[in-house]
Amino acid sequence: MNFANGAGASTTQYDAAFERKAWLLVGFTWIAYCLNYSDRQVIFSIFPILKSELKFTDAQLGLTGSVFLWVYGLCSPIAGQIGDRFSKRWLVAMSLLLWSGVTALTGAAHSAGMILTCRALTGVTESLFVPAAVALLANAHRPEKRSRAFALYGTGQLAGIVVGGWYGGFMAQEFQWRFAFYSLGLTGILYCYPYFRFLKSFSEEAHVETRKSGSTLAVTALARIPTYLVLCVVSGVFNLTLWLLYTWLPDFLYEKFSLGLADAGYTATVYLQSATLVGMLAGATAADYLYRWIKASRFWLIFAGLLLGAPCVHLIGNSDSLLATKLAAIAFGLSGGLAVGNLYISSFDVVPADTRASAVAFMNLAGYLTSGFAPLVTGMWKQSIGIHRMMSYASVLLVAAALLLIAGIKFLFPADYKRVH
Repeated sequence: MNFANGAGASTTQYDAAFERKAWLLVGFTWIAYCLNYSDRQVIFSIFPILKSELKFTDAQLGLTGSVFLWVYGLCSPIAGQIGDRFSKRWLVAMSLLLWSGVTALTGAAHSAGMILTCRALTGVTESLFVPAAVALLANAHRPEKRSRAFALYGTGQLAGIVVGGWYGGFMAQEFQWRFAFYSLGLTGILYCYPYFRFLKSFSEEAHVETRKSGSTLAVTALARIPTYLVLCVVSGVFNLTLWLLYTWLPDFLYEKFSLGLADAGYTATVYLQSATLVGMLAGATAADYLYRWIKASRFWLIFAGLLLGAPCVHLIGNSDSLLATKLAAIAFGLSGGLAVGNLYISSFDVVPADTRASAVAFMNLAGYLTSGFAPLVTGMWKQSIGIHRMMSYASVLLVAAALLLIAGIKFLFPADYKRVH
């Protein structure tokens, strides 16, 4: 595989002024990413209300997660190709405006069919955001700082999950569940103005430390990079586990430990996500530091996160006390954070510079198509197999993914890294 010359051919000068603006980009995009996850997560904390008011079945509740994930995954490659060819600034701002409008529309739904339609539309509109946003951040930060920049941005995901999980349950319990969707949608629409004003002043020029592919379609270049394909498989397994927890953990705690809606939503998110925050920042700092000597440092930290996180998932589903469940969630958050903080960014070590948005997009495709089965299958098998056993099965898959990744590090990564640098 021959990549076009161009390594190091950047027009961006990394002076102090540009670096300050690059970190401001992280901050502005953090807020949008927090809203992104709040809007997709809020519905999972009101499952009991949807069952009683709109007569959802367990399978339909599972579809609220699955439909979103499948549509999001299928649209991601298109979004990535658009992000590699057109303005990333316009794309992220437009995505925020569109998904916020759909979130507000979800509050007006009066049937299971309408809510599932809105979830599909949320998948379409949100899919435009992440590939372009991650590529913008990568282009703005040197490799030695890239993991930390992405980890700080990624904490917006964690905050959004906590906010969405708590806020949906709180609004449903104290006021009206529809107000949660109306208020979140309006917040996103209003934020579009200051966000896009900042983006207009920011250059999209990349610091290119890897060669360009020379391919019209990014997929043709990405499909020939074995290490990247391994990352796609790992992304699928890891995201399946995450969405099993994101979708069903509030309901699992609500039923197993007889918690209230707000308490279940809070407990299911705050311990897991707070620990993930610590794990992400620690993993990103370690990756950037070790990158100077070990070019596969990000891959090794993902491996550690998968292997250490596997038994924790089993314990979340099979501990007898609420305290033990909380401790298991904290342990999984710490270990899983190592993977979350490095999964997307690691791909930039082996893919051409002009395929970055598409690299994120195809990892989303692999991750979200696979993980889309987690909410649905868990809902279908909830009574016969049980959520606790589904978590045990997920832990086995994490171990298998870790073993596959270590094989990729040893036998595939050196050649793929050398090819693009």
